[in-house]
Amino acid sequence: MRHQVRGRKLNRSTSHRKAMFRNMVTDLLRHERITTTSAKAKECRSLADRMITYAKAGDLNSRRMAAKILRDPKVLQKLFSELGPRFADRPGGYTRVLKLEGQRHGDNAEMSILELVEGDFKPKAKKDKPAAKAAPAPVAEETVAEETVDVDVVEETTSIVDEAPAEEIEAENKDD
Repeated sequence: MRHQVRGRKLNRSTSHRKAMFRNMVTDLLRHERITTTSAKAKECRSLADRMITYAKAGDLNSRRMAAKILRDPKVLQKLFSELGPRFADRPGGYTRVLKLEGQRHGDNAEMSILELVEGDFKPKAKKDKPAAKAAPAPVAEETVAEETVDVDVVEETTSIVDEAPAEEIEAENKDD
């Protein structure tokens, strides 16, 4: 069972794997797009997203945490001066993995492009919650006007019915 075991080993030692991911993230932040295998891209994505989250915070501790991973000072400067402000409004998902058609010729590995997401973030509009059921919906004035009944007409019809003898009403019902 693989309980609480994260990440892919990629058939590499720990030091080799860490160095490889540092290089990949540095190149991704420098060029904003790299081509690699799908497994490496999926693993590298989380590390790249973490670097951009550090850049969004922008404080000294975040810069030091990012400097542990990124060994190039120019890329570190670009991360905090350009990429951090660009993704300031985005709540997450700074990278995307696009799968390429076909495989690599040498070892038939699936290839992907790992790139930074471009464009401004537009949050989805939140749906309005329905109003509380205790308050009835307002009734339009037109429907109220149609439902009003003339009281004089109702009184006349009831008076005619009341005045008619019961025998005549029974005779009319039998004829029908």
